[in-house]
Amino acid sequence: MAKTTYANLPINHAETPIRLFKSDFLEFFTHIHPAVVLLLFAPVVLFFLIRAILEGGSKAALFLVFAAYAAGILVWSLSEYFLHRFVFHYEPSQPWLQRVWYLIHGVHHEQPQCKTRLVMPPILSIPLSFLFYGLFRLTVGTILGLPRLSGPAFSGFLTGYLAYDMLHYAEHHLSMRWGFLKYLKRYHLRHHYKNPNHGFGVSSPVWDVVFRTKPKES
Repeated sequence: MAKTTYANLPINHAETPIRLFKSDFLEFFTHIHPAVVLLLFAPVVLFFLIRAILEGGSKAALFLVFAAYAAGILVWSLSEYFLHRFVFHYEPSQPWLQRVWYLIHGVHHEQPQCKTRLVMPPILSIPLSFLFYGLFRLTVGTILGLPRLSGPAFSGFLTGYLAYDMLHYAEHHLSMRWGFLKYLKRYHLRHHYKNPNHGFGVSSPVWDVVFRTKPKES
């Protein structure tokens, strides 16, 4: 059985995390407390947003800043869906790629309640943040010709990412007994325990509805 065939992965309920590397040094980088993500990226969000506000000046300029910020959140929301569906759930045939994809996402499906493997480790998230910042500079700043809005757009994108990571942790380990939060928790756990080929939205089911991957209510 390929490790990346998520529908066939046995659920591991053990409290001891699955060991991924023989090396203690490498194994260390596969674990992260969710608070680390906030400590790393919340200051970046505030920096780009506050700088854009201070440079805004007119009401029209400030409106554009917040519009770019909201657009960044929307871009993250769509990215979250596509990354989860087409990247994390890609099932390669080559054995070495199967191992890589198991490290990326398969281990989370095999042991979904492991508290230290619910958010992206900084060894991956930091380089990726630079990559996405460059993409925002290219698209918003160069292609669209709006360099002052690339910062707030990136800030919104990171805000969406932080919300996603915090919600993902909460869906696995907090009670979330009220309203929409309760719905999100049940929605995501259904993806893990009933149908891993549907329900790719973690922070919102909207794109599952749009792209017809919303799981049927049981």
